[in-house]
Amino acid sequence: MPPVSETADVVICGGAAIGSSVAYHLAADPGFSGKVVVIEKDPTYRYSASALSAASIRQQFSSAVNIRISLHGIGFLRSIGEHLAVDGEVPAIDLHEGGYLYLADADGAKMLEANQRLQQQEGADIALYAADMLRSKFPWLNTDDLACGTYGVSGEGWFDGWALLQAFRKKARSLGVDYRQGEVISYVTEGGRVTAVELADGSRIACGAVVNASGTHGARLAATAGIDIPVKSMKRYIFTFTCKGDVGNCPLLIDTTGAWCRPEGQRTAEGQLFIGSCSPLTPEQDVEWVETDPTVEDVDWPFFEEAVWMPLAHRIPAFEQIRPGRAWAGPYDMCGLDHNAIVGPAVGMPNLYLANGFSGHGLQQSPAVGRGLAEHIAHGGYRSLDLADLGHARILAGRPLAEANII
Repeated sequence: MPPVSETADVVICGGAAIGSSVAYHLAADPGFSGKVVVIEKDPTYRYSASALSAASIRQQFSSAVNIRISLHGIGFLRSIGEHLAVDGEVPAIDLHEGGYLYLADADGAKMLEANQRLQQQEGADIALYAADMLRSKFPWLNTDDLACGTYGVSGEGWFDGWALLQAFRKKARSLGVDYRQGEVISYVTEGGRVTAVELADGSRIACGAVVNASGTHGARLAATAGIDIPVKSMKRYIFTFTCKGDVGNCPLLIDTTGAWCRPEGQRTAEGQLFIGSCSPLTPEQDVEWVETDPTVEDVDWPFFEEAVWMPLAHRIPAFEQIRPGRAWAGPYDMCGLDHNAIVGPAVGMPNLYLANGFSGHGLQQSPAVGRGLAEHIAHGGYRSLDLADLGHARILAGRPLAEANII
């Protein structure tokens, strides 16, 4: 067996948004003074879900814990200088609270209305608009087959996800967190605990606790400690296109078909740039798993025409004339049970902390999840926001956390 080369109080496997948020929150916690090591196999983050994300944040979820997580997230992003400034330099994440607009036809209206009631009860600023109000507020919108929509008046929008990832990383390093390039290939266990991590180069780091923030590779890594989690890689696309027509004041719009779009940057003489795609996740569809993470260039253009452009052109007639631009593919680390994250200590392995299966929500949930896991590691439990609903126990029990709003 390879020798232990060093010891850390906490080893974090994966240094993207979730891992780096945990690292920052641990290092910033006055009740924690241990050594934190982050192991990241690709510091360029070229294929990381954090770097390839549409980088948006919303409270329009159907489960209370997800709403609360995002309410904390938007507060964190609004006051990012208080948290992540280094030597007086405040990160520029370009937060734009343009809102989300979920649309429903007659069949989906009751669910949308119930979701909006829960969102308001939790303190989210979400309005419910009937079709005539939608037509008034968004005159470019085809509302002929719509019953209603819910709109994030404040607290929802988009930001620079790459900048947030780098800000977490920079702040964590300024607080003494040690970042290493490498790949954790297995956990070493003894007596129901992880005692060390083994790297691809054969070295080992002994640890008091370990965080699995390895994205789509999290299930493989957890299995080396005997922990089974239903997380696999799913290919997702993001397409860009330019529209010359007037689609002013456009929020992040989610059509009844699952197709979505939002503006990107300022309008130019060539028109307004948009990004968009389509969620394939409906109750009637299975997840399309892929064995390995897609390359950025691995784009299915017929998918854009059939699943994205056609439904969006129906909903926004100005999109009948667009100029397609670049596109990219990226991975979702999908939780096969319920498309919600698995967060917290692993059942039967209490010093192995899971942060896996975010199913597209990882970037927006990184502030709250990082804080919560840091609290649990440093203090033995959640102190601010209870994340137990996302815990590993529901996986073992086969008890899904129902979430209707997946993009």
